[in-house]
Amino acid sequence: MAQAPTVLHFSGHQYLRHRLVLSILSGKPVRIDKIRTDDKNPGLRDYEVSLLRLLERATNGTIIEISVTGTAILLKPGIIAGGSITHECPLSRSMGYFLEPVIMLAPFAKKPLQLTLRGITTDDHDLSVDIIRTVTLPHLQLFGLSDGLELRIKKRGSAPLGGGEVQFLCPIVKQVKTLNFVDPGKVKRIRGISHAVRVNPQFSNRMIEAARSVLNRYIPDIYLYSDVYKGEESGKSPGYALTLLAESTTGAMHCAEAISKPGVAPEDIALTAARALLSEIKKGGVVDRQHQSLVLMMMVLGSEDVGRCRMGEPTARTIQLLRDIKECFGTAFKITSAEPNDPESAELVLSCYGIGNVNANRSLA
Repeated sequence: MAQAPTVLHFSGHQYLRHRLVLSILSGKPVRIDKIRTDDKNPGLRDYEVSLLRLLERATNGTIIEISVTGTAILLKPGIIAGGSITHECPLSRSMGYFLEPVIMLAPFAKKPLQLTLRGITTDDHDLSVDIIRTVTLPHLQLFGLSDGLELRIKKRGSAPLGGGEVQFLCPIVKQVKTLNFVDPGKVKRIRGISHAVRVNPQFSNRMIEAARSVLNRYIPDIYLYSDVYKGEESGKSPGYALTLLAESTTGAMHCAEAISKPGVAPEDIALTAARALLSEIKKGGVVDRQHQSLVLMMMVLGSEDVGRCRMGEPTARTIQLLRDIKECFGTAFKITSAEPNDPESAELVLSCYGIGNVNANRSLA
């Protein structure tokens, strides 16, 4: 008799996404309970149910059971299928919420993924599609994924009504490479995208001018691109945002962005983004805070060798992910100070032995 796989057990809604990803990648069923039990409106939110539906469509044979009250779920993972999928995201969260977990799973699918998402492209909760295109996908290239990896922004959609559309294309790999990235280098250039939809196109230029007033004092090589969408492609709601990305001589990336808020001038949005970027650079490491989870997850899945990565101070989400990885894969990270002689430095080097995850799903056609 084959032994039933042990069910991983977690509580609470906070780290739902990475726990579902860990379950699917490790092939172990997961039970998550006590989801907002003390809330006035207990149970799963519409965007969490929508994510479960998306994962169900991206995999084959996955069984998801949701309790009557919506406060507990059981997920029995199938295989990651990939293929062509179209998904309508609810207007309560932007596409970044759905793309992050999918990006971790897509390289290990049976067939290359072609995912079309519709909804909000940029909000102030999740990574915007601009950051995913310019920062998240290049992080995957560190692990040997590059040919055919693409995110196309067809239409932009600001909150609250959305109307945006993006297409995410991801190739499949047999195995991800081991990462050895501990030299942050020096920042050599700053790039950015300033976009405005259904507002005066001048807003985009005003944000660029204001951001330059701060960033030019730091580095001269700055190119900020103005991206104005018109008509059908500009979604259903007005909005604007500035996404910034700093790249170092060794390819390390840090990013920040700021989104329009009612009654706040474009200049103030740009200054917020510029200062956030400088503060992100100051935290150090070769990976910014928003991408710690993705890089650590890929390091664990790497070939059976020691991977190393230098990071700034880990976020609460990263710390919880390290605990969950240990429970799921039995892999523990060794964490040492990046600058042992500098007591002021909060930078760390995280190293682990990859589990040598081979993509057994991929079709040999």
